[in-house]
Amino acid sequence: MNSMQKLFVKVAKGNENYGTWIDAIPGIYGQGDTVEEAKSELQKGLNLYIKHNKELPEILKGKYEIIYQYDTQSFLKYYENIFSKPALEKITGINQKQLWHYSSGKRRPKQTTTFKIQQRIHQFADDLRQIQFV
Repeated sequence: MNSMQKLFVKVAKGNENYGTWIDAIPGIYGQGDTVEEAKSELQKGLNLYIKHNKELPEILKGKYEIIYQYDTQSFLKYYENIFSKPALEKITGINQKQLWHYSSGKRRPKQTTTFKIQQRIHQFADDLRQIQFV
């Protein structure tokens, strides 16, 4: 039985818009004013690629799941209307000023800091997933 493959899509914020691409499959890109537009454009490109290529990479021959990988700046920018800096400080343990530097692109976090942000966001999401209303 085939297990579902993971197709990793990079998401990054440029000066003017968002971009998406798949490192494992060169030539498939998406771009847009929002992450949703960039994801949609990438999906259109992926669909065309699958439709018009006779020899597909192994990952596209079966079922696959798309995993979106954000750099820290892009994640913080994309979710800034959902997570305020005080909320992110409480979730991640990283002070608001430092988070602002990361989201503005003035500074890049160390890999250990990026991992800490990711782990704390995942913990927060797991906590939310366990909530039940009665």
